[in-house]
Amino acid sequence: MAEEENELSDKQKKEIAKWFLLNAPAGEIQYVAKDLKSVLNNDDVYDEAASEAFPVYNKSHMICLEMPGRFGDVLVTSYGELQGNEYLDPKIAQVAIVDHVKQVCTEVRPATDEELPTPYVEEYRCALEAEMLKYVGEAYPKGSCSVYCINGKDVEGPGYDFELVAVISAARLSPQNFCTGSWRSIWNIECKDDIQVLELKGKLQVGAHYFEEGNVQLDAKHECRDSTMFQSPDDSAIAIASLIRHHETEYLASLEASYLNLPDATFKDLRRKLPVTRTLFPWHSTSQFNLTREISKELGIGK
Repeated sequence: MAEEENELSDKQKKEIAKWFLLNAPAGEIQYVAKDLKSVLNNDDVYDEAASEAFPVYNKSHMICLEMPGRFGDVLVTSYGELQGNEYLDPKIAQVAIVDHVKQVCTEVRPATDEELPTPYVEEYRCALEAEMLKYVGEAYPKGSCSVYCINGKDVEGPGYDFELVAVISAARLSPQNFCTGSWRSIWNIECKDDIQVLELKGKLQVGAHYFEEGNVQLDAKHECRDSTMFQSPDDSAIAIASLIRHHETEYLASLEASYLNLPDATFKDLRRKLPVTRTLFPWHSTSQFNLTREISKELGIGK
């Protein structure tokens, strides 16, 4: 009777399975899914959990998938999401149809005019993407990037505002060596024509997982802002890419510095300065302590 009362419902099992899938470290969701399917032993519950969790996971981790037909790679992000499982690759004006659970791109179709920005906005988007590709190629050996227009894609010329977003996704996955790592950054660029200013808002996220004879994870996040002048497409792109490079390099340096100080500073601060007795243990004169004598005294042995 007690076992029946404690039995989880299918809905509860699905929510627990979704939690595990959504919290899988970068590049490890398929391993988690395989184990979950075995533990659940219920294909209906697993399929429902996977169909809900995989799209969210893929977009939040901005996974990169190879498109069939030698079209290159596409980033799966909410900024390029069109409808259903379709994702725009603005570099080549193609739309990829994605199978989220299998994490593969199944088809490719040309993007329609309605799905692309106007020539005026595209000139700025394309110039920025060219600069970002240079930067990512130098800074992230296994990185990908895309630039999307998320507001004002119908702007025909000067006098109106529009907004671009540049996303960078890089992952180094080595599960056979018990470690994975990822870098994700999202840069919103508001192009304010009326005051001739470009406002940048950056969100950076670094993840790492080391699981050889243990389980250590890093999930670091950082936000920053900056601005520059609204200029020609090429000059604006160079200025934006330079600011992004500066902020990301600075953040990476701060991470490296903080982890170099872990043994001498952070871990040391976690330890109690003095024992509960508020008295330092006399390590130099331990001979004054005799465990047998103290136990005998406490127990009244030998009296």
